[in-house]
Amino acid sequence: MGAPIQSVSAKSVAGIVEVFPSFAGGLKDIEGFSHLILLYHFHLSRRFRLRVTPFLDNTEHGVFSTRSPSRPNPIGMSVVEVLGVRGRKIRVRGLDVVDGTPLLDIKPYVPAFDAIRARRVGWYAGRVAKSRISSTKADGRFVRRGAQ
Repeated sequence: MGAPIQSVSAKSVAGIVEVFPSFAGGLKDIEGFSHLILLYHFHLSRRFRLRVTPFLDNTEHGVFSTRSPSRPNPIGMSVVEVLGVRGRKIRVRGLDVVDGTPLLDIKPYVPAFDAIRARRVGWYAGRVAKSRISSTKADGRFVRRGAQ
């Protein structure tokens, strides 16, 4: 328990992203980007549910309208700041994953592609600004599969 629930709430959390030796060549030129998108497997998610009650609300919503880890295909995404690259390790800030979380992919964050001005944010409207997202931490929803 205690992991930040979004990368925006982990602005001061530094960490290391490490790729397998066979993928190290794929990191060429990555230090030229200030931010990266990390895609990872929610390996500690208990099970999936199609309706969940997310952190920022007390009402149940469809899982696809939330960022809940209890997904049919438990894939997470974070945007992190690149602090440095050495060999097959990338030092980052804004890391909101549990140590040992399996990394699926790394993509460069490119504002011209990724920063889209949303017209609607669904049920999140009015909740994100009011929330204490920067201090909200995981509450035990990440438990090893099979653990009681």
